[in-house]
Amino acid sequence: MTTDARAEALVLVSYGSQGVVMLADGSHHACKFRRKVGRPFCGDRVQVARADGDSLVVEAILPRRNYFVRTDDRQRQHIIAANLDQVLIVVAPRPLPSLDLMERYLLAVHSLGIEPVIVYNKAELEVPADETANGAVVLTHMPDYVALGYTVVRTSCKTEPGITALRPVLMDRTSILVGQSGVGKSSLINRLIPDLKIQTGQLSSATGKGSHTTTTTMMYQIPDGGSLIDSPGVWEYGIWKLENDQLAAGFIEFDAWRGQCRFNNCLHASEPGCAIKQAVADGLIREWRYRSYLRLLKQND
Repeated sequence: MTTDARAEALVLVSYGSQGVVMLADGSHHACKFRRKVGRPFCGDRVQVARADGDSLVVEAILPRRNYFVRTDDRQRQHIIAANLDQVLIVVAPRPLPSLDLMERYLLAVHSLGIEPVIVYNKAELEVPADETANGAVVLTHMPDYVALGYTVVRTSCKTEPGITALRPVLMDRTSILVGQSGVGKSSLINRLIPDLKIQTGQLSSATGKGSHTTTTTMMYQIPDGGSLIDSPGVWEYGIWKLENDQLAAGFIEFDAWRGQCRFNNCLHASEPGCAIKQAVADGLIREWRYRSYLRLLKQND
């Protein structure tokens, strides 16, 4: 790569005005971001050129297929990653998810135009029998999510079924792990990426920002193929507010009846002539999912 030539690169980590990129040959390089170009994010495809010495500089950010965001405690959105194929939503019997947590995660991922995958981790643990009215309901409905067309993978980092079923889901795809604190995201990452410490060291040493490795979004390469993004703390502050039409679109089983209601602005709640409500009454839409929709609609006001 000559001084004037440009090459395409993948952003592995972004620290403010600099980061680490990977070239087509797999080599990692420290890279600076020009203010006039803007800041790229983890997963961005960029064009880089040689600057002074051996360092690289981003000359252009290539168009994004999509982007992933996190929210702060004021529900403001911040981009943390780009060009994702799927979002792995991790849930577990410990800690139990809240009643509508899964629906909120699925809605958010759908609204970003990314494919969701449900990972049922700590599958060796029993679901508490005395909490069936709360978060345990989410776990007992896993067969329903499968029937709706979602990919559901059961995993355990301690015993059977292990993580064997998760590996082919990740192969040759760019994925990010999200979920509540304590559901085992870090354990999954350590099992999936045996050389995690080596890769983390390479990324942090390239910019001398090792102290930020526990708080910064980073992309790692999976030995079997594919990339896995770890973003500590993502969604710890909850999900952003969605428009009502986005909320309805996130319930994929509504699709066959959307647009058939008597009123164009139907919220599928108390309006007469609602095709969605009729489908629920006819047993064509699961009642528990419809109840979740109504709760989220009320919370979204």
